Amino acid sequence: MPAPAHTSDTPVRKRAVFYIPGYDPIHPRRYRELYRTESATQATISGYSITLSARRRGPRYGWDVAAQIGGADIEASVEVLVWSDIVRGSMDTSIPATYAQLLRTAWVYIGSGALWRLMRLRKGPVIAALYPVGMLLVQLALAVGLAVALYSALALAADLWVLRLFCGILAGLVGWQLLKWFKAKDAKFFAYYLMHDYAYGAATRGANTPALEARITEFGDAIAQALLGDVDEVLVVGHSSGAHLGVSVLADLIRGGRVPARGPALGFLSLGQVVPMVSFLEGAHRLRADLAYLSASNALTWVDVTAPGDGCAFALCDPVSVSGVAPTNKRWPLVFSAAFTQSLSPARWKALRWRFFRLHFQYMCAFDAPRDYDYFQITAGPMTLAARYGDRPPSKSRIETPVNKFTDLVP
Repeated sequence: MPAPAHTSDTPVRKRAVFYIPGYDPIHPRRYRELYRTESATQATISGYSITLSARRRGPRYGWDVAAQIGGADIEASVEVLVWSDIVRGSMDTSIPATYAQLLRTAWVYIGSGALWRLMRLRKGPVIAALYPVGMLLVQLALAVGLAVALYSALALAADLWVLRLFCGILAGLVGWQLLKWFKAKDAKFFAYYLMHDYAYGAATRGANTPALEARITEFGDAIAQALLGDVDEVLVVGHSSGAHLGVSVLADLIRGGRVPARGPALGFLSLGQVVPMVSFLEGAHRLRADLAYLSASNALTWVDVTAPGDGCAFALCDPVSVSGVAPTNKRWPLVFSAAFTQSLSPARWKALRWRFFRLHFQYMCAFDAPRDYDYFQITAGPMTLAARYGDRPPSKSRIETPVNKFTDLVP
């Protein structure tokens, strides 16, 4: 018996949500706690009910959601598609190896001209990319300066070359300890974390590693299974680097004929995307081909939400068009702003304005005065993504100018 047809206007009673995190080494329970606390805040502000419970079934980490919104009862199952183990593996490097990454990554972006083209889009994420380079060089300069100063002070009292050698070794050890201290305190500085993030894509010049390709296949299998289930909508949410992983996962699914014509509605919500950081690299053929393919597909609805207040994202940059791969029959994504400055109260905006990493997660958080973007109504409300934004025009200030040098789709 064929599966029931679900259209964009079908009211949602059951939804399967798949969340793809960005480059993040932590346990997925963080996302559950973020959803739990922020959904409760948003429900109080907006006047609806939403509760979380432990997931009743399934092999992957997640949680169940029960909501009453707009007079409707909705159930949602949220699963986190985990790749944090791959992230942790890429971050497990020594201090010298990290500085080698710095040189290699700078060469890839500067030597290819990608850095200058990215700056033509948004300076914020480029500055964020340059921050770890500057911070790591400052840390190295401080360590070397301390070692030189200590050696100069000790060597004044040393007449024998053996004593001077000992002073040099001691000064070097002190400088090394300072570098180790900086690394140990990286939860405050974020220099190593961001360096590993940008170095991960640069190491392969935008191509996926075999481990990541295998994980993309696993993600696709999980979503394909949900598309055969008893739900009204399957919604894939990709945040930050997870957005371009979502593009490839969904492109593979649709190409492979794994999206049933009479199955659940399929939606893709990309949040705070940094697609150009990868698609502008020479070896990103796979990603560019997936962007072009997905943008013309009628098998899904793709909505891309960013905000100029998020300095870590390519705000309002159409990831397909700016990458120079928009086909003539392009349909997606619908690009608009979450409008942080208008959706957050002046007091909250003032408190968050310079907390760049917190603002990068604001898309999954509560807003004081939400306009037409509410993460919790999207993931646990009665409307499909297509129905919610079917009449929504794109932001007039979106950027669609193709500035990418590398536009080839095959090696």
